[in-house]
Amino acid sequence: MAKLPLVARLFLGLIFTAFGIMGLFQLGPQPELEGQAADFMNGLVGSGYFWPMLKITEIACGLLLLSGIGVPLALVVLAPVTTNIVAFHLFIGPPPIAIALVMLVLHLYLGYAYRSSFAGVLDLKAKAG
Repeated sequence: MAKLPLVARLFLGLIFTAFGIMGLFQLGPQPELEGQAADFMNGLVGSGYFWPMLKITEIACGLLLLSGIGVPLALVVLAPVTTNIVAFHLFIGPPPIAIALVMLVLHLYLGYAYRSSFAGVLDLKAKAG
């Protein structure tokens, strides 16, 4: 069990790094999207800045997870990304949702495994400086 956080961290880091690189450089086949899914993706790409920023963020945070440096920061930055990936596949995107659910489970598990790093953030009566 002591190696489980390491395996989860490396797997999630590999997913974000690989999909970030593939998305940034448009490597591999692109899924055929229709309706709301196509509208959503066209909006992200059409903005001109958001898609590259998203993919660079995924790559950078994926590399942090792979290296073991700044893992709590990477988890916090990637939390809305994972949430949107899952929501996209649940509500408008095409199947398969399996990889999105694997990402969610890994992310939640790592959040639990690194929970001591988030203690200050969750302090409801935190004081400045």
